[in-house]
Amino acid sequence: MTHPEGGAADDGLDDVAEAVPDADDDAQPPAVANPRRALAVVIGVVFIDLVGFGIVIPILPFYVRSFGVSDAFIGLLAASYSLAQFLAAPTLGRLSDRIGRRPVLLASLAAAGVAWVTFGYAGVAGERFGTVAALATLFASRTLAGAMGGNIAAAQAYVADITPRDRRAGALGLIGAAFGLGFVFGPAIGGLLAADPVVARADALLPAFVPATAYSLPSFAAAGMSFLAVGVGARFLEEPARTRSTADAGRRRTTAIGQFREALASAALRPLTLTYFVVAVAFAGVQVMFIPYVADAFGYDATAAAFLLTYVGVLGAVNQGVLVGRLSRVVSSRTLVAGGAVVLGAALVAIPATGLVDGAFGGVALGGPSWLTLPLVALLLALAALSLGNALVNVSLATLVSTSADDAAQGAAFGVTQGASSLGRTVGPPLMAALYTVAVASPFLAGALLLVPVAVAFGRRRE
Repeated sequence: MTHPEGGAADDGLDDVAEAVPDADDDAQPPAVANPRRALAVVIGVVFIDLVGFGIVIPILPFYVRSFGVSDAFIGLLAASYSLAQFLAAPTLGRLSDRIGRRPVLLASLAAAGVAWVTFGYAGVAGERFGTVAALATLFASRTLAGAMGGNIAAAQAYVADITPRDRRAGALGLIGAAFGLGFVFGPAIGGLLAADPVVARADALLPAFVPATAYSLPSFAAAGMSFLAVGVGARFLEEPARTRSTADAGRRRTTAIGQFREALASAALRPLTLTYFVVAVAFAGVQVMFIPYVADAFGYDATAAAFLLTYVGVLGAVNQGVLVGRLSRVVSSRTLVAGGAVVLGAALVAIPATGLVDGAFGGVALGGPSWLTLPLVALLLALAALSLGNALVNVSLATLVSTSADDAAQGAAFGVTQGASSLGRTVGPPLMAALYTVAVASPFLAGALLLVPVAVAFGRRRE
């Protein structure tokens, strides 16, 4: 958002300018003709794609429930996406090292568009062939989308290609900001498309073979965003010049498991790979059970939950796009990981505590709009801390990965660590969903406990 007197938007643009050198800088030859434009393009492509991903999030639990199945399928559907991403991210990262960042990004975005179109037809499959066919369509399309979501490794490697090592924290933070902005606009668009008046209007305008429901319209919009990203990338994204390793030149093939063995054997990458996994498991409770939690504890519907997600997305864009990059100039990345783990853990404890506040002070208004109550303020503060801690941890970890890997293996390094994160998001959702059925607060508290060793380990380590 712009500000008439400068503010965050202008600061963010300054960070973009400082993160990437000019084409005529003497420090190193530029990987692309115009590094600043290249960074803007790749961030724009990631942003468009993530808007599409965010569109689907608010309707996903209700889409599953529309088929009359257990809420356990919500966690399983989330796990299928992450498992596919876990298996695909190392391969896509390695492939981008071998054949280039641009072709990997464009092909994966196009396939993701196909996946989201298929996702929107699950309701039709259910009407014609029954619930099993509907669920099979959901899982198949969601799995394909997850596999293509592994392209974030190629995007991060692209940024590393065009950015000096000492400035990568700010540049990689902008990738995180694109994620945050995707969650600003995506859920809001998804909630709008799921509204009854919009569905009715679309039903009157679309041909009969295109389903118009509260679930299909967001799915088709997500597909449209993926195809738009393909168009933008094909027109404006150039392939960076970079060093290719002799292994890649010799077409050495390494399995995903082999890449993980190599990463775990590396003194530099082993703790980072394990940390990505642990953080992902810890955060899974929020990713999967937050919407059910606010529905159960506060009585919020999908629209209200979408607004909360948008709020988190706004904070995430500011934290990852501006704040973390500036902090990284004066504070080491390892210290930022440790501090972020502490803040994130505190937020995870605070979220279920807001339910207690609602039980005790649910009717207490703070003045102003009637909806501005003490429990809501408590929840917003907890989510602000959640966004800050998440930004500190993830951007700083990405920076450590980049500086720990050789220039010729950036894609492989990011692929392995993103794969570890995806594995955590595969294990975490079913586990946290099961804990939620036992006690509402348990997935959040379990996540906070998992972050304790992360804070201790990185707090003790030195650059």
